[in-house]
Amino acid sequence: MSDEHLSSSIRLSTGYDMPRLGFGVYQNYTTKDSVLEAFSAGYRHIDTAQAYKSEAHVGEAFRLSGLERGDVFITTKIISKFHGYAKTAAAIDESLQKMQFEYIDLFLIHDPHAGKDLRLETYRALLDARAAGKIRSIGVSNYGVHHLEEIVEAGLEKPSVNQIELHPFCQQTPIVEYCKAHGIVVQAYCPIIRGDTAHPVFTDLAQKYDRDGAQVLLRWSLQKGFVPLPKSATPSRIHSNACLWDFELSEDDMARIDALDKGKEGCISWNPVDVS
Repeated sequence: MSDEHLSSSIRLSTGYDMPRLGFGVYQNYTTKDSVLEAFSAGYRHIDTAQAYKSEAHVGEAFRLSGLERGDVFITTKIISKFHGYAKTAAAIDESLQKMQFEYIDLFLIHDPHAGKDLRLETYRALLDARAAGKIRSIGVSNYGVHHLEEIVEAGLEKPSVNQIELHPFCQQTPIVEYCKAHGIVVQAYCPIIRGDTAHPVFTDLAQKYDRDGAQVLLRWSLQKGFVPLPKSATPSRIHSNACLWDFELSEDDMARIDALDKGKEGCISWNPVDVS
């Protein structure tokens, strides 16, 4: 296992370090308590979004945690119905107000549905907000290769992150390879397949390593170089999903999991990477 995989953080193209394991709060209706539990379990990277309606709860949990602002890495996202320069600029200020933060560590374009012109307007607004100190790093989510290339073709710097659905059944190899070749960190949502860990390969490896299936899937994600974002509202699961640093899957076992890719048929979420 390389030093990169042993590290608990990864350096973004902007020079900031991002924890290699994040905690997602999508459809978490106990966000404040769950984020506090996640902080207790050692997570320092929280992934929220404007569409989740949980930004204020994340900010509240942080203030109750006793942690310093520099101790945590907070991501949020702007969904397509709010894309466009002016709307994005206003939405950034709204997110800052809801979380009561002076800056946001990572701000993502949540999806590509708004179309090329609005996507690029939104991206430029994020760049300007970063220049103003409101954002530290900029990224995208659910972007296919053609979406990433339109940023380059517009003469703009590449995003620091692309967050996509990513797990053994949906490996999105062309997007991952493009991102790795261009210094874009890949975040993985749905990394534990929404708890669907009953496949014989997962159960066999869980027994072999004396772990549960979710831990095997998350360890696979880490060793692939991804930044997985597991979510849970169950305290025991929040803690167990963070216990990943004291074991390593062998190359043969990684290959067994790699072989499970189903392409687009393996998708379990909206995954709009092919929209125009």
